[in-house]
Amino acid sequence: MIKTRLRDFLITKDDWIFAVSDYFHPHGIRSTLRYVPDDNGDRELAGKRYLKYDFDVAFAFMRTNRPEWVEDVHVVPEEHIKKVLSPNSAIERLYGSDRRVNAIVDILEKEGISRETMGVTGSLLPGLQNEGSDIDFVVYGKEWFIARDAITKAKTEPGPIEDIDMDMWKKIYNKRIPEISFDEFVIHEKRKGNRGMVAGTYFDLLFVRSWEQIKDPAPRGMDTGTMRIEAKITNADFAFDSPSIYKVDHEEIDHVLSYTHTYAGQALEGETIEAQGVVEQIGNIKRLVVGTSREPKGEWIRSLTLLEKKGHI
Repeated sequence: MIKTRLRDFLITKDDWIFAVSDYFHPHGIRSTLRYVPDDNGDRELAGKRYLKYDFDVAFAFMRTNRPEWVEDVHVVPEEHIKKVLSPNSAIERLYGSDRRVNAIVDILEKEGISRETMGVTGSLLPGLQNEGSDIDFVVYGKEWFIARDAITKAKTEPGPIEDIDMDMWKKIYNKRIPEISFDEFVIHEKRKGNRGMVAGTYFDLLFVRSWEQIKDPAPRGMDTGTMRIEAKITNADFAFDSPSIYKVDHEEIDHVLSYTHTYAGQALEGETIEAQGVVEQIGNIKRLVVGTSREPKGEWIRSLTLLEKKGHI
């Protein structure tokens, strides 16, 4: 049995490259196609040219070439997998050759975070980055919160780590097209502290569970309609995970899930949120799911506590 987790990459026997999109794989590795060999591709790996596919193009390709692998994500049978790439394995390869990765690693190590709990995913993991590639930096488990605080501190000091300027925030907002205003988006994002610039390159600090944090998955439920709620968060330990998980105190909804990165870390334990999404019934439990499509319309999470504090409500 192949052992993988969120943000690992797979290379199949066809040299298709997938990003793992889940911790749980009941019948094949749940993932999303990212790169396909193509003689006209603008990226190169081991003498072979590749094209990067966005979400819609990847699904169209898979429906044509491997329709039996297509569900809500792509499910790659283990017998088709040639290699698994772990984000942690990229650290030693990139450290010393990429000054941006060096800068992040050095800052985190000063806070006592070991390289064994760090990783790099995205295009840098297989070595298919180009000049415009961002850095998707991974930290595993509870160490992530220490790393986030270290990056937040580094932004206030002279050095290669800088805060994001308003032009970049606008680019991020326009790419994500969220259902909240730009002002509200920036208020939430700045509080999260997990994004920045390193030597002029945009980077994300991404949470992935440590192996001991991976438990049995919740079963899939039945969609029963939409709902807007206000509720107090009672646990946000996995607010930066994918999906983000918020345990809430509400008369109907047990917890809120977000499948869109926009609402990861959107609120803290003890805060009151407003959320709108799809209600999913699992036995006697109901959960509210936000991000039921690639660009979810009519679905959002807002921290009312944060917005009130900032004078926006």
